[in-house]
Amino acid sequence: MSTSYNLKRADFIFRNENDWEKILIRTIKRDKQELINELISSELKGRGGAGFPTGLKWKLASEASSDQKYVICNADEGEPGTFKDREILTKVPFKVLTAMGICGFITGATKAFIYLRGEYKFLKTDLEKAIDEFEYYCKEIDFDFKIEIFMGSGAYICGEETALMESMEGKRGEPRNKPPFPTHKGYMEKSTIINNVETLAHTFTIFKHGAKKFYDLGVQFSRGTKLFSVSGDTPKPGIYELELGMSLQDFVDEFGDGDTKAVQVGGASGFLVPRKRFNETAIGFKGKLSGISLPTGGSMMLFNSTRSMFNVLDNYLEFFREESCGQCTPCRVGCQQLLIGIKAVKQGAKPANYLDKLLKLTETMQYTAKCGLGQSVANSFSSIVENFREEMIY
Repeated sequence: MSTSYNLKRADFIFRNENDWEKILIRTIKRDKQELINELISSELKGRGGAGFPTGLKWKLASEASSDQKYVICNADEGEPGTFKDREILTKVPFKVLTAMGICGFITGATKAFIYLRGEYKFLKTDLEKAIDEFEYYCKEIDFDFKIEIFMGSGAYICGEETALMESMEGKRGEPRNKPPFPTHKGYMEKSTIINNVETLAHTFTIFKHGAKKFYDLGVQFSRGTKLFSVSGDTPKPGIYELELGMSLQDFVDEFGDGDTKAVQVGGASGFLVPRKRFNETAIGFKGKLSGISLPTGGSMMLFNSTRSMFNVLDNYLEFFREESCGQCTPCRVGCQQLLIGIKAVKQGAKPANYLDKLLKLTETMQYTAKCGLGQSVANSFSSIVENFREEMIY
């Protein structure tokens, strides 16, 4: 194992949640600004992948002048290779519900929603039972807070927060222009906090154990722990909670099969890192190692030498073409042309240097696509083509 980082496991997320009532009532008796300051000092960043500071988001919503405010838990876990949020909602739902309640207390929201991925319908019954128990306790302590489940319809684009709100309002799931941002004008044009399932679970940890406990984990700029959904060519598939800041080499030493040639960090919208860059790549928003730092929503897919990177990229592009909402031309047309293009090169209908034109297209998509779907296609495309060009041709 590499000596640059000690791979550290943790168990905060799935640790016993039987004290959620005590944490809720203890927390809502505290000063709101004090709670915001604690969350900010923990340096928790959103665990959905974007990494926006959670404390700042809650602060902005608390300061917004809106007669009605909302809290939304984004449980539309649609990123390929990610399966951690469903485990949180299955095993420790009260951590998420309690965190939503605390968020409501801080921001002034009395109504909340869990936007549940359509494919997770099997979670709905048990989750509703947990919500009923949570709301019963809220009523007992005279805390006005209601939670409702909103079922998604299986659209990947609705994982994007503004497209999610559009679908909740009964519209087509398409991203909105920003600004305005949801904290000021979100669901039903009211101030809205949208947090990922795992982000909310971490806020429970912070309000239970204190900001310092969380801050002391991980490394500078990448504080705390992260749940990783490990899949692909690995003898240890599953969900693991690890501190942020490790090198990709440390990760591969632990989860690889001895023949790992590449790791897809962050799902189809993330980056594929080749073996030669494992040591220089850190997992986090910014690691303690020199070189590249890659954030991830949790998906970590390992590929060994038996895998064709052309097939991997072909699979990703098929996915993006299918899931593009079609609202903006760069993404709608770009995804189709990239897929057609790599097939043409592979079949010899286009010369090898046509790949360079396709790379230029991804740059255009990155700058002109309206939302993260079209913008992130360049991540996997460029990292695969640049590092495994020979597999795109022969």
